[in-house]
Amino acid sequence: MQFKTLITAAGLALSMTVGVLGRANVVGYYANWANMPALTLSKYTHINFAFAIPKADGSLQYDNVETIPGLVSGFHAAGVKALVSVGGWTGSNLFSTILKNTATRTAFLNNMVSFVQTNNLDGVDIDWEYPGREGNTCNAYDPANDSKNFLSFLQDLRAKLDSTFGAGTKLITMAVRVQPFDGPNGPMKDVSAFAKVTDYINLMQYDINGSWSSTTGPNAPLQYAPGKGEQVSFATAISAWSAAGWPTSKMNAGVPFYGHSVKALSNMLNNPSNMYAQFSPTVPKGDQEDEPWADTCAGGPAVYSGDWQYKHLRDQGLLSNPTTAAAPWVRTWDNTTSTPWLFNPSTNVFISYDDPQSLKAKVDYAAAKGLAGTMLWSMEMDYNNELLDVLNSFPSGGSTTTATTPGTSSTATQPGTTSATKSATTGVPPVTSSTSSAPATSSSTNTGGPVAGGPCSTGGAYQCADTTGKNPAYFICNNGAWLAQSCGSGTACFQSGSSIYCNWPSS
Repeated sequence: MQFKTLITAAGLALSMTVGVLGRANVVGYYANWANMPALTLSKYTHINFAFAIPKADGSLQYDNVETIPGLVSGFHAAGVKALVSVGGWTGSNLFSTILKNTATRTAFLNNMVSFVQTNNLDGVDIDWEYPGREGNTCNAYDPANDSKNFLSFLQDLRAKLDSTFGAGTKLITMAVRVQPFDGPNGPMKDVSAFAKVTDYINLMQYDINGSWSSTTGPNAPLQYAPGKGEQVSFATAISAWSAAGWPTSKMNAGVPFYGHSVKALSNMLNNPSNMYAQFSPTVPKGDQEDEPWADTCAGGPAVYSGDWQYKHLRDQGLLSNPTTAAAPWVRTWDNTTSTPWLFNPSTNVFISYDDPQSLKAKVDYAAAKGLAGTMLWSMEMDYNNELLDVLNSFPSGGSTTTATTPGTSSTATQPGTTSATKSATTGVPPVTSSTSSAPATSSSTNTGGPVAGGPCSTGGAYQCADTTGKNPAYFICNNGAWLAQSCGSGTACFQSGSSIYCNWPSS
């Protein structure tokens, strides 16, 4: 596969005037197989080259390795740290066996340090998916020993990097799943020893639901819907690692710049408050770059991934702007998971993805929890920095708010209507339309305001139950009648012109 890269001169010049000190982390993964666009380096603090693949003898293979030194020089000139990421989904099959053998373990450690030294890198990111459990079907794994061996290896790697380059000079980071490493009895209860020798973890808080699931659902939910989809989320990942002794100040919240699609067996717009439906086992073609691919580990025929990079949701015309779908696509917002989803009623294709609104909710939540910043997969998937700019809005010093708890409804946004209610702390102004006309806001006693089941004339219009800023109730005009809805637990409805949003109650 050809490898191309460009770095804009303007981006480099701007980057050189912006240091990373005092900033929240923005960690980007630089996929060495991707056709990389121009990069605005000022918007990153760290870039991880993906991936160096471990070989059975402990050596590392990185395609296009000759490009790294020149890229690193540009990154460093812009004040961006550069690391090599070792492993990945299809590159983790040999971690377990390498670390069990003294000779291959030693070679592996020395080759990592040599790679850092040769390419003038700032450290190593280890992406073992996953210690103690299978991950990809090709992976060797040992629940009784993987995590124990991994900790010992990290301790030795820390010592080797410190002795070679100076104490604390080089970074060790890890990409990790939504639960701590597995031991003999499942996720470990205490991972604090790992944290002592690691600078931070990059939480992979995505791929929660997809074509492997039993129903449609969110790729990256902020909160999960109880009893629907996988019962893990962006929020539970932070709490699980924190409860196991990992400091939140050494975590980066992971977000996807892509979405997953499947073909539902019914028109999901008949019940837009439910983003969970049965789907066909045949995965539809995703964006224009999606091609059939066969997993040699799992076996079987070549199939589409169904994945949509955010940039292609935009440049292929599914989204006319970041939060508005273009016909025949319909954008719907799910309050419980704080995620958008797209649906095409002519094909029944469902896409779960992230946009600026959902990412802002995640950024604010992570800041409120005291995280160090964010991580994104991956750098070539954005569109005019629309998503990256949201990550750069990470509140300095953390946020004073916390994210919403699961709410109760989903509401659809079609072209020419207002946006759906957004979750607390998104900080993104509601999307409005000049053609949308909500009824006049009622008083705190709801005199003259909408009544559940009462008539309404403008489909998609929204109305808070009152103007106190303390009431979670609101209404949406649906098929000529007001439908009663509610903001997430602990939040209240606020009116902003013809749009509404959910936020923390007025004092």
